[in-house]
Amino acid sequence: MLQSFRLDAAGVREILKGQEVRELVDGLASEVAANVRALVPGGTAIEVRGYTTDRGAATVVVADAQAMAWQAQHGILTRAAGFAGLEVKAWQR
Repeated sequence: MLQSFRLDAAGVREILKGQEVRELVDGLASEVAANVRALVPGGTAIEVRGYTTDRGAATVVVADAQAMAWQAQHGILTRAAGFAGLEVKAWQR
């Protein structure tokens, strides 16, 4: 049975900022973007923006004035993330 456990915060941080996590996140973001493209009119600009905070992260942007309405009415980003196997939860403070 486990007698002692000590979290290696620096090691976890190194993994979350590492290349493998970056590639995983970027790949999933690209998949979400491809799924969004299938849900919006052709020619709609979809951008994937990778960045790093305390971990690798990415944003999928639908660069169209109608995007908020499409999300509100049809859940384009939520559905696209779900198609990629991602779980979408409400943001909480």
